[in-house]
Amino acid sequence: GRDLLNGVPKEIEITQGQVAEALSETVQTICEAVMIALETTPPDLAADIVDRGVMLTGGGALLGDLDLALREQTGLIITVADQSLNCVALGTGKALEYEKQLRHAIDYES
Repeated sequence: GRDLLNGVPKEIEITQGQVAEALSETVQTICEAVMIALETTPPDLAADIVDRGVMLTGGGALLGDLDLALREQTGLIITVADQSLNCVALGTGKALEYEKQLRHAIDYES
């Protein structure tokens, strides 16, 4: 990053603990949002979530210990996708591959 005192680029090392501390409020907000979503989830879907757990995808899945915090607060199985950064692109590719079969589930007007 850039040194705020003299404006030139500067490299520093930070610990995992410092990153976790910096992200703790964001992780807590995400956990609270997940808990609210789970409380309003229909019973049949909630049963599936309890049985199968939750898969975290995207860059947010890589936030420091988000999976552990969610597991601790929800008691659910929480898994980070193997290719979490590529999940949106891979899923979109699959949706295009099966476009005819998924046509009824996709709202093209939005």
